[in-house]
Amino acid sequence: MRGDPGQLMAGRYRLTDRPELLRAFAVDERTGESVLLRAVELPALLTGGQEPDEPDPGHGDRLVRRVAAVGSAAPAWHPRLLRGVGAFVDGELLWTVDERPAGRTLAELLTAGPLPPYRAAELAADLTGALRALHEAGLSHGNVTAESVLVCEDGAAMLGGLLAGVAQEALAEDLGGPGGRRRYEVRATLVGPVTERWPLDGGPAGDCWALGALLQRMVTGRSPYPEVGVPELVTAVRDGRREPSVVCGPLAPLVERLLQPDPTLRPTAQAVRGELAALLAGAPEPADEERTAREVELKPEAPLVPLRPRRRGRSDGVAPESGPARGGGRSSRTSPALLGPLLVGGVFLLLVLGIVAVVLFAG
Repeated sequence: MRGDPGQLMAGRYRLTDRPELLRAFAVDERTGESVLLRAVELPALLTGGQEPDEPDPGHGDRLVRRVAAVGSAAPAWHPRLLRGVGAFVDGELLWTVDERPAGRTLAELLTAGPLPPYRAAELAADLTGALRALHEAGLSHGNVTAESVLVCEDGAAMLGGLLAGVAQEALAEDLGGPGGRRRYEVRATLVGPVTERWPLDGGPAGDCWALGALLQRMVTGRSPYPEVGVPELVTAVRDGRREPSVVCGPLAPLVERLLQPDPTLRPTAQAVRGELAALLAGAPEPADEERTAREVELKPEAPLVPLRPRRRGRSDGVAPESGPARGGGRSSRTSPALLGPLLVGGVFLLLVLGIVAVVLFAG
């Protein structure tokens, strides 16, 4: 899209940065909150009635109402669920609006490399809380991806992207029908080869499958399935061809169950949350593996204080001795036991010399 900071959209959202492709940051002038705008293109093929070549000008408004209905049904009270503010149409774009506190997306964090398993478990535990709240409200998310997860400045994870996922699914159904080849093609164009968006089934079980794929992505830095293209990805998911979960370390048993093709064998979001809590309770010390890794990397390659040069015949770190020299050498000090006799003999010798001197002088 085109736009500049300061531009007002929908009479409410003031852009704060230059917009990116189908994404923009803004401030809601009604509430003062920071928000994230995501766009879905509304192609001209959208038609209504009996005229397949005639565009339906009201289709975008109906999509907005469908998206808004899901947003109003979502639990706005949960601290780990980003609130969907609303949606609007601007030209050929359908925009969804999410609250956006300070932080970075999980996708941005993963560009620096995979996360330690226990850090990934902490983030996943936050996400399962948000999913549990949605599932208990009779909703599923359908868009559990690294782009939809926001890691806040305090380290907690929040799940967003609900309205954007609803808009994409609604558009795919409107353009391609409830199922079949046409819907698959439209959805492939909208979603792309992102593993977490292609579970074999939808609903809460599909969200849990996506969470398993996201967990493995967090720990390894890559998807458990090939993402070279949508056909290859969908075929691999259907055939169960993926990287073994053993690469996830302590998270491997949980990831293995989450990626089960049979949805009845997958744990629920609530069960996953309990398993992650037990795993974190038994985490080795220090629990902050990332900090420990940084400290190891920052150790200097050489000693901070140079070592003194070695002296011949001494080993490093041993203080010089003040006693007799080693190796059989003679001591330069006289034994105390010999001092008495030597002193007496010296006095006697002086007396003899004195007598001799007197005799010689008198004679």
